Amino acid sequence: MSSYTAFRIHQDEEGHRAGIEPLTRSEPTEGEVLVRVTHSSVNYKDALAGTGRGKILRTFPLVGGVDAAGQVEDSRHPGYRPGDQVIATGWGMSFDHDGGYAQILRVPGDWLVPMPEGLDSATAMTLGTAGLTAALAVHRMLVNGQRPELGPILVNGASGGVGSMAIAIFAKLGYEVVAISGKPRLHDWLRTLGAARVLGREALAGARRPLEKAQWGGAVDNVGGEMLAQITRTLAPGGNIAAVGLAGGHELNTTVMPFILRGVSLLGCNSVDIPLPLRTQLWGHLADDWRPPRLEAMLTATVGLGELPKVFEHMLAGETHGRILVQVD
Repeated sequence: MSSYTAFRIHQDEEGHRAGIEPLTRSEPTEGEVLVRVTHSSVNYKDALAGTGRGKILRTFPLVGGVDAAGQVEDSRHPGYRPGDQVIATGWGMSFDHDGGYAQILRVPGDWLVPMPEGLDSATAMTLGTAGLTAALAVHRMLVNGQRPELGPILVNGASGGVGSMAIAIFAKLGYEVVAISGKPRLHDWLRTLGAARVLGREALAGARRPLEKAQWGGAVDNVGGEMLAQITRTLAPGGNIAAVGLAGGHELNTTVMPFILRGVSLLGCNSVDIPLPLRTQLWGHLADDWRPPRLEAMLTATVGLGELPKVFEHMLAGETHGRILVQVD
């Protein structure tokens, strides 16, 4: 294949534009791997980059897509040979390096993870960055002493990719999970994933004092802003908050009292730059003991590259839920 199809994003004197283009294949240099991509996924970050509504990309033009999975076609990295099945997420993809919305991906081999036993490209991308981020949140909380007897795990932004994955993983590990969602039509769906209870967005609105009644043993926060502040005030002693997103704002107005008087921990989760050993470990968990039991129920759409602009608009309008798989090849 001397040329291939890609979803490319431009920002120049003509403004923002994005769409499918033919590109010319280039051979891997030392340390690089050429991957024939079969599947990718749609994440909130992809929607921001693809529409130009978020300052995600550092250089233009660039192929979008922070996720990719497929088969090695050519390799100049000692760890990979043609035919190997691999996963690529994060690092510089769709930031300062071409991403996974293309039939061909050329990346440093150190960015790749071998496909774990039990996963294929489509299943891996159903999990994708959302699953990896949720797994990182679970890992950080467990390492920091999270345990079921501390109390229920609160998950906000519950209908999104990371939120729904976090619900499923924690429920599988034996935790009571309480979801917060502003989409009543999805409450039953969230229960099928493992949520014991589902609350509306205003559930914590009254938590204004520096310390309120402790209600949660831990939390996965996809929202940030005032809701994160409310969670800090209502967490049980010794509990952990995994900070994952900022859809509700990047500022945090709270006090040190939950951290000092209750020993609460706020744990940042950056899935882009996870070191390879931990990244490999987390994918191993996702393929095995942390794999969501109803993963097929979390996949709500499968689309091609040409459908991405429409999907991006729906996602930014809050009209999507769960995971959206991209069938590239």
